[in-house]
Amino acid sequence: MKILRNYILSEFLKAFIVSLAVFTFVMLAGNLAKIMDMIINKGVEVFYVLKLLLFLIPYLLSYTISMATLCATLLVFGKLSSDNEITAMKASGLSLYKIATPVLIVGLIVSVYSLYLNDRLVPKAHLETRKTMRDIGLKSPSAYIEAGTFIRSFEDYIIFIYEINGNRLKNIRIYEPQKDKPTRTIVARRGEFIPIPEKRIVKLKLIDGTTEEPVPNDPANFYKLDFRTYYMTLNLEDPKKTSGNIKKKTKDMTFRELKTEMKEVKDEGILDVDPILTRIHKKIAISFSSLAFILIGLPLAVRTHRSEKSIGFGISLVVLITYWLLLATGNVCAINKILPPWLAMWLGNIIFMAGGIILLYRTAKR
Repeated sequence: MKILRNYILSEFLKAFIVSLAVFTFVMLAGNLAKIMDMIINKGVEVFYVLKLLLFLIPYLLSYTISMATLCATLLVFGKLSSDNEITAMKASGLSLYKIATPVLIVGLIVSVYSLYLNDRLVPKAHLETRKTMRDIGLKSPSAYIEAGTFIRSFEDYIIFIYEINGNRLKNIRIYEPQKDKPTRTIVARRGEFIPIPEKRIVKLKLIDGTTEEPVPNDPANFYKLDFRTYYMTLNLEDPKKTSGNIKKKTKDMTFRELKTEMKEVKDEGILDVDPILTRIHKKIAISFSSLAFILIGLPLAVRTHRSEKSIGFGISLVVLITYWLLLATGNVCAINKILPPWLAMWLGNIIFMAGGIILLYRTAKR
């Protein structure tokens, strides 16, 4: 049994590593076009781009680990079944449960590691990505913003720019919402970003435009002022509030921090904490998807009797699409309070695990 166990685990781990490398590379390659654009067209330093790539890997692994687990299960057990090795094992007195146990244990170990990955590494990488993007914005503002969209990254202002060419801008609209007052508007035909990274600010030079200035005796109203050149100072964060640090979003938080956030929200009189609960259960459910994929993939592989890699990848694709659709459906159900957050996020795992156990039982009896 020890020789057999080592053989199955060896085949499984080899297929898992190859699948993990392939899936991670494919997903990473999907971001290369955007990254190359940052280097070639927007002049971002290679150092920052490499940092973004590094911080992207934990996020990708949170998905590709479970995908690789499923693919490895289908490939290995599909091959064992097509070569009649499972039949031979059963003839030697080994049940399918004993054959599957080593891989199920590996699936449990992988799920526990994924839980650590999703709790500690992914939030930290996400926060570091935001910090890196802020640093990029301070040195190369044009790489931080996008033409044709409302830009809310700068403190106190909403900016819309029709055309961006390096640090040169055309047709600029700047809005300054003010409490209990009309929104102030600044319009300019041309402009230019002047980064001052050492002071953590960006100067905006506006050329040929109009600005609305408050009436001295009636600040609630504005008068229009034409200008040839006008300078503005833009902050990517409020120094008084952040002290140079970025405020964490729920994506940047560990389980402990999410629970603290939930308590603080309740203390402020907000009783609806379902969005935070949904985030917590989503991280846990995705972590244990590896175990769910092994449970459903193993009997499917044995029943198909196919060793071709194309068949394995094809079944993997169908299973993965179904799972992510269930996860997305659960997310919608949680947001609209159709299902409690834990059930909504675990819906895919419950269906796959239950279906896998039933299929495994029926396959073992054959």
